[in-house]
Amino acid sequence: MASDKWTLKLNTGKVAPAFGLGTWQSEKGLVGQAVDIAVRNGYRSIDCAWLYRNEDEIGATLETLFKEGVVKREDLFITSKLSGSHHNAEDVEECCRDTLKNLKLDYLDLYLVHSPSALKKEALFAFPNLTEDHKLGYDSDHMAKTWEAMESLVSKGLVKAIGISNFTITKTEKLLETAKIVPAVNQVECHPYFQQKKLKKYCDSKGIILEAYSPLGSPGRPQFVINPDDPVILEDHTMKQIAEKHGATVGQICISFLLHCGLMVIPKSTSEKRIKENIGACSITLSPEEIQTLEGIDKNFRIFSVLFLLPQGATEEQAWDISADEAYSI
Repeated sequence: MASDKWTLKLNTGKVAPAFGLGTWQSEKGLVGQAVDIAVRNGYRSIDCAWLYRNEDEIGATLETLFKEGVVKREDLFITSKLSGSHHNAEDVEECCRDTLKNLKLDYLDLYLVHSPSALKKEALFAFPNLTEDHKLGYDSDHMAKTWEAMESLVSKGLVKAIGISNFTITKTEKLLETAKIVPAVNQVECHPYFQQKKLKKYCDSKGIILEAYSPLGSPGRPQFVINPDDPVILEDHTMKQIAEKHGATVGQICISFLLHCGLMVIPKSTSEKRIKENIGACSITLSPEEIQTLEGIDKNFRIFSVLFLLPQGATEEQAWDISADEAYSI
C-alpha cells in the first residue's frame, strides 16, 4: 500500500502510520461508512475523540471489519482524546473507558489530552453551547494532575501511548517539568498556510511527533469560523501549479507536503471519492525544490480560535502563548 511508505517512530518505540483518517464533524450515519471505505482502501490510522460523539458508530464498523477479516486489531492505529470536561484526575479513566466501550476495543494505540483548557463536567451536556460557568480555563498544576492520571492509563494497559493536542511550546514545557512520560504526539492545526515550523522544531527536540489536523485548511469548517477575508489554501496559485505538474489535486499536495515535512496527517472526509483521493497523496514524491517553494507560502494563518473554551476576557495571546513561544529559544 502507498500509505506504508509513510510511517513515524514514536518515543515508545512503536512505528505508527503517518497518514490516517480524521473523524471530526463526521456525522453519525456517515462516519461508519467513511471508516469502512477508508480501511478497505488502505487507511491504517483512525483519529477519534470522545467529544465528536460518533465513536459508537465507528466502533460498530471496526467490529464488522475485524469479524470479516478485512484487518486485525493490531493492523490499525486508533487514537482518541480526553474531553476537557474530564480533566479532573478521578474522571480521566472514566472517559477513556467510555471511549473503549463505544469503540468496542480493549485498548487505544494513542490517547491525547484534547485541549489544555478544562471545563466543568456538566459542560459535556451543553457543548458546544458553553456558558461562562462551564469554563475553567488552563491551570498548569491541574494539568499536571490530569497528566499523571493519563500516565496511569498506560500502566493499566488501557492505552499504548499518551499525548497532547493544541499545546503550545510554553504549555508543553510546563507539562514536562512534572511528567514521567513524555507525550508521544502533539496534535495541532497545521497546513501550508500555518506550518508551525518552530513548534515542529521544538517537538522534534523533545522526541514528540507533531500531528496535523485540518491539513487542507478545513474547507468544511463551521460557518461561524469562516471570515470572508480568510485566504483559501485550495485556491493557492503556487499549489495549483505543483498539483498540475504531478497530475494531482491541491488537497493531495497539501497532504504530501506535510508528510514530507515529517508530520502525521489526518485529513477528514466522509466522501468515498475524497477518501480515496486523499490516500493517493501517499504516492506523490515532491522534489526538494518543490518542498522549499511550499515552505515559502506559509502565512502564519491560524484558522481556529479556542476562546470559546476559555473564560471571558481571555485573549488569543494568552490562549496560544504567542509572545512566550516566540521568545523561546530552541
